[in-house]
Amino acid sequence: MITLRNITLRRGTKVVLDGASATLHPGEKVGLIGRNGAGKSSLFSLIAGRLQLDAGDMEIPAAWMAPGGWAEVAQDMPETEESATDFVLQGDARLMLARAALVKAEADDDGHAIGDAYAMLADAGDFDAPARAQALLMGLGFKGDQITAPVNSFSGGWRMRLQLARALMCPSQLLLLDEPTNHLDLDALVWLEAWLQRYEGTMIVISHDREFLDAITKVTLHLDEAKLTRYTGGYTAFEFMRAERMSQAAAAYSKQQDRIAHLNKFIARFKAKASKAKQAQSRVKALERMEKLGPVLTASDFQFEFKEPLSLPNPMMALKDLQCGYKNPEGDVVIVQNINRSVMPGQRIGILGANGQGKSTLVKTLAHMQPLISGEVTEGKGLSIGYFAQQELDVLQLDDGPLMHMVRLARDVGPAGREQELRDFLGSFRFVGDMVNQPVGLMSGGEKARLVLALLVWQRPNLLLLDEPTNHLDLTTREALSMALNGFEGTLMLVSHDRALLREVCDEFWLVTKGGVSEFDGDLDDYQKWLLEQSRLQAAAAKAASKQSASAPALLPQMVQAPTPAAAPSPASNRKDERKAQAGAARELAAQAKPIKAELTRVEQRMEAATAEKDQISTDLASPKLSAADRSELGRKMKQLGEEIDELEAKWLNLSESLQLLQQG
Repeated sequence: MITLRNITLRRGTKVVLDGASATLHPGEKVGLIGRNGAGKSSLFSLIAGRLQLDAGDMEIPAAWMAPGGWAEVAQDMPETEESATDFVLQGDARLMLARAALVKAEADDDGHAIGDAYAMLADAGDFDAPARAQALLMGLGFKGDQITAPVNSFSGGWRMRLQLARALMCPSQLLLLDEPTNHLDLDALVWLEAWLQRYEGTMIVISHDREFLDAITKVTLHLDEAKLTRYTGGYTAFEFMRAERMSQAAAAYSKQQDRIAHLNKFIARFKAKASKAKQAQSRVKALERMEKLGPVLTASDFQFEFKEPLSLPNPMMALKDLQCGYKNPEGDVVIVQNINRSVMPGQRIGILGANGQGKSTLVKTLAHMQPLISGEVTEGKGLSIGYFAQQELDVLQLDDGPLMHMVRLARDVGPAGREQELRDFLGSFRFVGDMVNQPVGLMSGGEKARLVLALLVWQRPNLLLLDEPTNHLDLTTREALSMALNGFEGTLMLVSHDRALLREVCDEFWLVTKGGVSEFDGDLDDYQKWLLEQSRLQAAAAKAASKQSASAPALLPQMVQAPTPAAAPSPASNRKDERKAQAGAARELAAQAKPIKAELTRVEQRMEAATAEKDQISTDLASPKLSAADRSELGRKMKQLGEEIDELEAKWLNLSESLQLLQQG
């Protein structure tokens, strides 16, 4: 088990842990929670051996920390030409050691060592390791040729999924997961929950997704005020028990204060009287011996609200034959199309769909962040859009502080406001003192997200377009966002993988899939069932295709060896009709495949161009001569290209699957 005894850990001048203690038993699944900046990731680094204690003791079984005994998701972006499957396989340290032992034994021509190496390979499950690696990849959303594609062909979000798969590949006794759901859509998240529930080792996970924590953890470790407190149960149980503990502590503190006041009153009244001097002195000693309870102090919870919209157009916007995607000189890339819908006042729409299907593309188009390909968007008079970008830097300037952002917003967009009024407003979002001038580039992800929320609230929008607003928010800030959205009187369109937020603020859902947008008739539980059913159908189709391809070669020898039946040959006219029908079917198949192949070629060409452009920007960013403004603009362009490549990869995969199904008949 893991034992922490009175440990102290400092990062610079900040005390992350101060006399903290905790015990975690083998096989426990633990949720490590606390506010952003509390030190959760530092505790992970301590357990992993990257940091050293300043005081106290920490005990972890040696077998857990041996190669292959523990695993975590690496935060670096891998750069390699090896395939996704091979990259994930390397997460199995025991398997890699066994393979290395075999290579060495064969090089040494040592028969005994070769035998031992093969035994090690058998113990490590070498025979089915590639299949296990590919099962992990497919569970996390990789499809078709992606499982054998080179790592360098994937964008940042997909590479982080590769790192997660690599960590899961390791048959570890200790698993450390720091925000594993940030780059997952709902179908991959549901699969990950099921996998972690079956995991037999000890697991510690940092997450701000309460439903995810409730599904996989049975112990909660709360890091607050540099102390660790252990609770039995998931996040919901923790909330209840902590509230009860705080209530009891507050009552005990109040009772002690009453007792101290009574003793002080007695001392003050009788200390001058000779007959009562001994009793008064006794009370003084009692006060000195009393172990003082501290007041129940908690960091103030963050709360905010959206102001009442100035108007509510009806409809907010009407979408007619809308096509969304990317405009390029080489040819437009359409991601979603044929959208004919209206957005009405008061609607609260959750937008569902797998990564790469076009959710962000749709929201960006409606937010005027990228031009529509074709169709019409008719906006109601007085429409005011508030947009939260998945990548905060799409709406923030790296070199400017919160106050400069607010000044620019008040001047260019409105409503107007004096500097002191803007400072006071920022203070309500926890930007106080010198923080109002701190460059955004130096801020944490949570601070950037709060600044974007502040900018939204100031504008008094009547239509909110939110694209993954919770990615960098801690649990208390997520709850504040949920409460604010429930009080919002305008219209909401929300893209999120946070199921708790979707349940709490949305009452209808749109599904973005297969290049279109449709209304989803059901709730999130129905959507999860639908995802499982889609996975089952895809697996059945793949299995049937595999059987068909496996049986086809076996049929040929049977046909050759089988005796020709004693039947009259077919008339020549029948054979001619048959050839004509086959030719017609071939022509029809070619006609159906032609537009798909043309679109595939167009997507491949744009992928190649976008990747080359991204590589060039990466080279340009290395130049020390770049101005801050140019560097910021290049960074923004690089993020846009990364997102476009994500969308193109998904489009290419869908087109490839469609072509394959068509050719299979």
